[in-house]
Amino acid sequence: MKISLTETDALIQMFYEFLKSIHIRVVEKKIDENTFLPGLKIEGATLVVDREKLLYPGDILHEAGHIAVSSPQERDSLHGNLTDNKPEKGGEEFAVMLWSYAACLHLKIDPEIVFHKDGYKGSSSWILENYKDQSYMGLPLLVWMGMTENKDGNVSFPKMKKWLRE
Repeated sequence: MKISLTETDALIQMFYEFLKSIHIRVVEKKIDENTFLPGLKIEGATLVVDREKLLYPGDILHEAGHIAVSSPQERDSLHGNLTDNKPEKGGEEFAVMLWSYAACLHLKIDPEIVFHKDGYKGSSSWILENYKDQSYMGLPLLVWMGMTENKDGNVSFPKMKKWLRE
């Protein structure tokens, strides 16, 4: 999915407003080092964006998802490539992907903006097909985190109860 510079700026602004509304701090500044996703870096509970290096605006939502699903106790200690720095967080990737998918639907944007063809190790189409079929890998984790509900076998996902884990 190709988007214009004007659309990119509008998307980024929408993402910033959404993240601010759910209390995820975003700052724009130059990032000198190489990062896992170009133009993005997590510093504690803050998402740092370098627009000059950012390749895909949807990556903003994905990285914000890492902050959102982290417990409040560990949020301030997040940095860099989270699974390299904290291998135990690898399983949270499923929750992050679901969180960012729910954010796309909430913001009424095409999920392909986040799940673009160059992401997710070439599996973005497969992931989106599963989500469209309501096969939500990792959903029990989001329910356990208290971010969405599963009452009497009725799952409210992709509707979120909370956007930030408490």
